[in-house]
Amino acid sequence: MTSEITLFVNPTAGRGRGAHAAQPAASAVRAAGLSVRTVLGANAEDALTRARAAVADGTGALIAVGGDGMANLALQAVAGTRTPFGLVAVGTGNDFARALGLPVRDPAAAGRLIADALKGARLRDIDLGQVDGRWFGTVLASGFDSRVNDRGNRMRWPTGRLKYDLAMLAELAAFKPFPYRITLDDGDVREVEATLVAVGNGSSYGGGMRICPGADLTDGLFDITVVGDCSRTTLLRVFPSVYRGRHVDHPKVTVVWAAKVEIAARGISGYADGEPFGPLPLTARCVPGAVRVIGP
Repeated sequence: MTSEITLFVNPTAGRGRGAHAAQPAASAVRAAGLSVRTVLGANAEDALTRARAAVADGTGALIAVGGDGMANLALQAVAGTRTPFGLVAVGTGNDFARALGLPVRDPAAAGRLIADALKGARLRDIDLGQVDGRWFGTVLASGFDSRVNDRGNRMRWPTGRLKYDLAMLAELAAFKPFPYRITLDDGDVREVEATLVAVGNGSSYGGGMRICPGADLTDGLFDITVVGDCSRTTLLRVFPSVYRGRHVDHPKVTVVWAAKVEIAARGISGYADGEPFGPLPLTARCVPGAVRVIGP
């Protein structure tokens, strides 16, 4: 492995935390005797081009500095290669970092852990999800939660978390379950009325909501959580338990497992790692050992 690693930085992550985090992370890595270069990019497309070039040139590792969106962008450059992937998590949700057992909002600690792991060859291969050639690490979400994302993304005011809290209230006011068609591994077809369907490679989304609490990054399968035709009252009562993963005990919630799943519903978009993946129907495949990660 070359001693030079690449920091892939989102300067706007977490209201500017990405730019501020790059320096202590880089300092920690350099203190361990590794050299660092930084990739920014004029925009997401340009940054990805530069990250792919770094991987092609043989960088020792690609380290994303930002949130889940930046991690997702970095995955597009490293998945399917043997280049190690690391994450300095300083975004809003940081669910991929939690799944990997990495520090959250502590860039110096993340930098030290990454450097120590690289020097000690503490690397492991994990699964990724793939939709139409695009990779994701945590959860592909659709239904009520993706409608909240859609509405929040259209709102210019307020900013931050409050925007999505207001979007959730607005979606609750118009809430009704959606008719879904779910196809598992090209075989079992389920037609259900559902509040949401979440396809989990990792266990959480939205900053710690454990929507797929049993998901395992190394088992070659998705955990697919189907929240059935809840009333608005039931949804509000069950929602808080998602942070502990206890919602799966509710009779309206079903969990199934598959290596491939197609989800179809009219007027619904899919979001993975918090990023828009387009309207349903979408087909997701779990690809075993798709990326080599740096971790504890």
